[in-house]
Amino acid sequence: MSWLAADDDALHNFKLRTVTAETGFTLIELLIVVAIIGIIAAIAIPSLLRARVSANEAATIGDIRTVISSQSAYQSSNGGFYEGKLTCLVQPSGGCIPSYPTNAPTFLDSQIAAFTFKTGYTRSFVAGPVPAPLPPTSSPSSSTGFTYFGTPLVVGQSGVRGFGGDSSGLVCYTPSGAAPAVLANGTLNVASCIPLQ
Repeated sequence: MSWLAADDDALHNFKLRTVTAETGFTLIELLIVVAIIGIIAAIAIPSLLRARVSANEAATIGDIRTVISSQSAYQSSNGGFYEGKLTCLVQPSGGCIPSYPTNAPTFLDSQIAAFTFKTGYTRSFVAGPVPAPLPPTSSPSSSTGFTYFGTPLVVGQSGVRGFGGDSSGLVCYTPSGAAPAVLANGTLNVASCIPLQ
């Protein structure tokens, strides 16, 4: 009978080992997994934030270059002058350029002309003085120069640099995130910003 008792004890020990092996992860194993996930997140999140800031800045530079191109095209239809109101680039026949055909193309997208908050940057526009004398074939809000700005809504989070572009075609930035300074003729003060390459 002793051999039956020994086999019974061995079977009971085997069942205990099998049951305890299937109970799950230990607390130490779970803590190690959580620590590894935390380390990966600490490495990845700053890279994602830098990528978002870079994308915001690239979109703002693109908008500034779009305004510069639009103003250049508008200038050829406006007697050689830029426009002091961006809404006239969206709808030039609406009281801006006299005798501009209503079915002719527009020069600028309404989203850019509306100065809406976009890609973490606020937009603004400064027009230069109205030319004198102003020809009757030109828009009454014509200007001799302009500057279009993009500044980060939250410096360091939505963007790092402030940007500006003017009627000369120059696009520059300030490392502080502030808008570059403007001269009396409506163009950028080159001493206040660093030109983009």
